[in-house]
Amino acid sequence: MAEEIFLEDKWKPKYNPWVVSIPIVIAAFMFVLDETIANVALLHMAGSYSASREEALWILTSYLIASGIIIPAVDWFCKLMGRKAFFTFSILLFVGSSFLCGISHTLSMMIFSRILQGLGGGALLPLAQAILLENFPLKERGKAMALLGMVIVTAPIIGPVLGGWITDNFHWSWIFYINIPIGIIAVILTKYLLEDPPYARKQKNVRIDTIGFFLLTIWLVTLQIILDKGNNADWFNAVWVRRTALICIVSAVLFFISQIKRKDSLVDLSVFKDKNYSVGTLIQVVVYFVLLASMAILPQFLQTLMGYNAYLSGITMMPRGAGSVISVIISGVLANKVDNRLMIGIGLVLIGIAGFQLSELNLEISTSNIAIPNFILGLGMGFSLIPSIAISAVTLDNSQMTNASGIQSLLRNIGGAIGTSISGTMITRCAQMHQYNMVEHLSDLNSIYQERLASITSLISQYTNVETAQYMAQNVLYKQLIQQATLLGFMDTFRMFSIAAIIIIPSLFLIKNITSSEKMS
Repeated sequence: MAEEIFLEDKWKPKYNPWVVSIPIVIAAFMFVLDETIANVALLHMAGSYSASREEALWILTSYLIASGIIIPAVDWFCKLMGRKAFFTFSILLFVGSSFLCGISHTLSMMIFSRILQGLGGGALLPLAQAILLENFPLKERGKAMALLGMVIVTAPIIGPVLGGWITDNFHWSWIFYINIPIGIIAVILTKYLLEDPPYARKQKNVRIDTIGFFLLTIWLVTLQIILDKGNNADWFNAVWVRRTALICIVSAVLFFISQIKRKDSLVDLSVFKDKNYSVGTLIQVVVYFVLLASMAILPQFLQTLMGYNAYLSGITMMPRGAGSVISVIISGVLANKVDNRLMIGIGLVLIGIAGFQLSELNLEISTSNIAIPNFILGLGMGFSLIPSIAISAVTLDNSQMTNASGIQSLLRNIGGAIGTSISGTMITRCAQMHQYNMVEHLSDLNSIYQERLASITSLISQYTNVETAQYMAQNVLYKQLIQQATLLGFMDTFRMFSIAAIIIIPSLFLIKNITSSEKMS
């Protein structure tokens, strides 16, 4: 049994794996890019539809929900259609729905189009991961994951910059239209380069796990609604949040029970018996927690407190992309030469350092104070994410890759969604706490406050009467207090990123590092 686990399948790809990877990487990049490219154009889309910001958020949410639902069903669809056919269908569905997004004239049509886009794109990333792992020989899998990692880490960073530039210079609809030529190229290359191994071809008598799919849909939809709307509703103080949370928990528990007991289940949870896979997946969830949460709140910090516009706040994320590219290249070069656990540990430490540096920011910073932590954070992302993907798959059979990659992608998405929601809540609640603690300093007994109040009142009184000037001066100081409290809320949240990365480091001792030579022996 042990020998069977560590032997490579006899099937080999017809073409060079690096050539086969071209359409795979193009499709994956297209999907990951669309996770963030629409963020900076959201207000423009809301204006086009005469919708509020909360209503427009469903443009983002519907995409995430749909992609999350389809991910665990990837392995089943591959058995039903054949993996190459399903991969091609997914790209075509993504491209077609991108066109519908661009021509949408109502919010409801846009949301429907984004749901279709999520259903088409959700399968692309797990399929890309599985195909790359299978096509490359074991000793080169580290390089393959470095290639995929460059897409996973850099595409979300490029998204806001590209989206901001397109929106400012053309029209927001073009952020969707650009997917059309890219997708067509990917489909053509897929047709001629990609092939299915025996275990990924179309199978007969494939049954759908209707119960599992239904429970999964209810679980993910309710979870996303809670994460998106919970903070505005004061979380569990709202009755509807408590009821929705109960439905979410019950459906999640029933889903996992059904997947364990059913023979033809939607996903095969037995992969979690593999310790490397379980721990590697946990690390990836934490990294995605930090990645997506930091990408959501750092632009908010720059725009609300520093006065940056959408495009400039996107530009400030570029050092993170540079750091990610460097670390991904180094990870690929050092694959099978350096213990993956060491690289993961270094990556998590770098994320911790970057989070601590961001937690020390203030309102008198220069551009370098943002660029340096972002660069370090990018380095940490690449060093921790790429080796964790490789090491989590090293003890799995090739026939398990599609299922394992799908589950991993789902959990990464959930981790990112939870991180984004928690970070937004922490900023709000911590700012309220700091405001409560600081407001006592706006007192007549505080000499510093009295001096500042008198100074501002004197300045304003040149343009109005003294009573009005004093009222306006008090308002100015109170706004400054709110600004400082909000700053401290951001700092507390950045500190959370550091803590999350550091506390996961001990789990590395549970991973067994297996080199390609050991596995093939």
